[in-house]
Amino acid sequence: MGWWATRATPRPANPEKVSASLWKRIEDVPKPLLCVPLVAQWLWLTLRYGSATLPSAVNPGISCGGLVGESKAACLEQIGARFADAVAPWRLVEPGDDPVRVRHSLACPYPLIAKPDVGWCGFGVRRIENDSELLAYAEAFPQQSPFILQRLVEAPLEAGLFYSRDCEAGTGRLLSVTIRHTPSVLGDGQRETRALIGADRRLRRHAAAFAASLRQEQLERVPEPGEKLVLTTVASLRVGACYEDVSWCITETLQAKVDAIARSMDRFHWGPFDVRFASLKALRAGDFEIIEVNGAGSEAINFWDPSIPLLASFRVVFAKQVQLFRLGAAMRRSGHLPVGVLGLAQAWLRQRRLIAAYPV
Repeated sequence: MGWWATRATPRPANPEKVSASLWKRIEDVPKPLLCVPLVAQWLWLTLRYGSATLPSAVNPGISCGGLVGESKAACLEQIGARFADAVAPWRLVEPGDDPVRVRHSLACPYPLIAKPDVGWCGFGVRRIENDSELLAYAEAFPQQSPFILQRLVEAPLEAGLFYSRDCEAGTGRLLSVTIRHTPSVLGDGQRETRALIGADRRLRRHAAAFAASLRQEQLERVPEPGEKLVLTTVASLRVGACYEDVSWCITETLQAKVDAIARSMDRFHWGPFDVRFASLKALRAGDFEIIEVNGAGSEAINFWDPSIPLLASFRVVFAKQVQLFRLGAAMRRSGHLPVGVLGLAQAWLRQRRLIAAYPV
């Protein structure tokens, strides 16, 4: 995980939102309990459509449709050449490659981002400041697996642009836009970083992880009033990030650009584009850089917005799973068969083994 300081930037506000009490937040529901209704609906959809793995057919150009275990590099490579400027420069470091030589071919200065080619929820992602850190990362990485080096996009905001397109349709649409607010604390000139983490309802759940990843002097530092300390490179719920649904900012310009990029890919019909951008105004104008593309296994992360009531969040998730199966059925009718249960299980087990072996 990374750590650096900036001046605080106010979160974009959505005037259409309704506040929710703590007990109504989906993020406060225990994960095992949260999965029960989702698994029940998946089983019902399995019976209805006659396949438990039907969503793996929605993106035929991606391994398992992106349901699990897909290559991030393979997804990025599919983006058409005319949209190269919309993708943050990257290189794949294959087993046996000299990572420093690959870094030179990338022609980007440090800091860089190193991340697994097969990843999930930010596991193994690290901010790299110099050649020594890069070599240490490569040494700690599973030796038979590739990883990606990518230019660190300095734009302050990150979001998931969730896209869908029916196989018969000429154009697709954005289902949601969700900002990922990176875990951070705001200085008050009095408390140490450690105390600020402990005072935050969301961050204190992950206090042990921050204590293990930050240096003692970082934890003991007293940030200036209004100083924002970013605690980690990864904007994931797993390490205390906060998600904000800003789907109200979707414009025809933004939708048209994402649709054009998606249609430049190999039969891409469903999944999020993870992007970084300077401001909501820039995003609405279609000005962003893609850092990742994911497939059918991705969540519609807008339902994690803590201001959305619990039942409304579940409605979003249930609707997403229904759409996913419907699209999978349409792709099956057009001749694209889903991967088998055994093949999907093997891909999932491989991903789990890799995640367990990635650098912290």
